[in-house]
Order: sequence, then C-alpha cells, then structure tokens
Amino acid sequence: MENIITLKNLRENMQEYAQKVKAGYDFVVFKKSQPLFRIVPLNDGLWEEAVDFTKIQKGGVDINEILSRL
Repeated sequence: MENIITLKNLRENMQEYAQKVKAGYDFVVFKKSQPLFRIVPLNDGLWEEAVDFTKIQKGGVDINEILSRL
C-alpha cells in the first residue's frame, strides 16, 4: 500500500509514520506538489548480522580496539 504525504506532515508526525512503515506501509513524500522520495519498509532479507560484539564481551567491544586491528 502506498500513500502520499507532505514533507511537513512527515516532519511533524515522524513517530507515527515510522510505526506505519514498520507495519508495512509505503509513503511517497511530496514538497510543493513535487515528489521527493519514497519511504518503504526494509526487506529483512537484505540485512544479516555479521558480528554481535556483545556476545564477545559483555557490554561490547571498544571501537579503538577494533580499529587498531584493521
């Protein structure tokens, strides 16, 4: 399902639209009667967990330690 919303409406109601996108709705955002962009839900199949650093060390791993190993 795709709906048309204004940029102003999106800015003023960001949390509401975030929840709707999470629920599967698409939106085309317009400004001054011109389409700017489309907001669509992420396809979970496109993302995969590479490493969960909280499983390596409680509280995560210090970013400087990771960068020093690159």
